[in-house]
Amino acid sequence: QVQLAESGGDLVQSGGSLELSCTASGIRLGAYLVGWYRRAPGNPGNQRELVATITSGGVTNYADAVKGRFTIARENAENMARLEMNHLKPEDTAVYYCHVFSVVYGINYWGKGTLVTVSS
Repeated sequence: QVQLAESGGDLVQSGGSLELSCTASGIRLGAYLVGWYRRAPGNPGNQRELVATITSGGVTNYADAVKGRFTIARENAENMARLEMNHLKPEDTAVYYCHVFSVVYGINYWGKGTLVTVSS
């Protein structure tokens, strides 16, 4: 059974930093596309938005809103993915989700999320 467990969410002041972790079991993260998404409170349609992704080859992609502030990384030996978040803003407040995806292998798993709250 595949499980993704996010951790590291907390209440932090604007300008602060947090690091989120995604620990996987039942699947080898290093083989697939891993992403972080977020769902903000009161988001119309309750849609999750892309934050960052990293391919199996280590190529990263970031939403414009977080470029230069957030860094995604994977720790293959520990079967984990991380999201380092710096210079946090109140608009970064959201539940952050870890996602593993592969079209070729029919992989599409989500974690339950971890709440990040940034106070102004």
